[in-house]
Amino acid sequence: MSTTSSPFTQAVVAAMRKLYPEKLADSSFDNTGLLLEAPHRENHLKDSVLLTVDLTKGVADEAIRRKDSIIVTYHPIIFRGLKAVTLANSQQSSLLRLAQEGISVYSPHTAVDAAPEGLNDWLADIVTNRPLKKNQPIGTESIDHERSIINPIKDIPDGFEGAGYGRIVRFEQPQKLGDLVARMQSSLQIGDRISGLSVAVPQFIPRGEKSSIEISSIGICAGSGGSMLNGLDVDLLFTGELSHHEALAAVEQGKCVVTAFHSNTERAYLKDRMQSALAETMEGKADIAVSEVDRDPFDIVHKDEVNW
Repeated sequence: MSTTSSPFTQAVVAAMRKLYPEKLADSSFDNTGLLLEAPHRENHLKDSVLLTVDLTKGVADEAIRRKDSIIVTYHPIIFRGLKAVTLANSQQSSLLRLAQEGISVYSPHTAVDAAPEGLNDWLADIVTNRPLKKNQPIGTESIDHERSIINPIKDIPDGFEGAGYGRIVRFEQPQKLGDLVARMQSSLQIGDRISGLSVAVPQFIPRGEKSSIEISSIGICAGSGGSMLNGLDVDLLFTGELSHHEALAAVEQGKCVVTAFHSNTERAYLKDRMQSALAETMEGKADIAVSEVDRDPFDIVHKDEVNW
């Protein structure tokens, strides 16, 4: 008798591929797709999906407790070739436990980055004050701008015209850096966790005047944006993380930099866009939840906090 994953898991994978085709992913380094296809266990799991940015032990525990059929993890838990799968490695142990429970794992990663209305377009919507939730109308408060792709994709699937990596936003009227940072902070906030941003500006700008810097153009890249944003002719770089030397080089060139921690540029997208898009594609035949324990490894601790 052949062993297969559950029909529900297969339907979720098909829906994810419809929303974020694997052909959009950067195959030069990425590892997207169905990473763990667990054998079907009849009547053991619910027809439910758990969305997360990172598949940690805590997220695996959550999925097992919830009896989800599949985890969709933005970051692939298997990134490079494995020579063994053992319980000694914490990530591999999570995969083995999930397989034992019949829970599969799918990762779309850079396909989400590149897709129209995907992660980088969502970040561009934040800075241009456009609706962040799916199917919300564009209001009068949205900011007029031109949007372009840093690295377009060739040979894209039909219906995905405009796919590519990174975005450039050019405003019709300059925006104050302080206003842009405020939009980023409020939009990237997850629950009551502090959404801290690191802001770097050229050294000649005195304290008290940084928030008034006028920004006419922004280079945007979710996650780690060093290689993508390097050398762009823009006023501001907005990404999850840059190295010290990448940020220093940018401000020495007269640019401003805003970083939000790597996964904090990605996490709120799951609830704002992916959850509803997947539910719609599944035609309401699935319970789709966003992980409650998934979080960036780093917290912001203020000097006045005691019990943190």
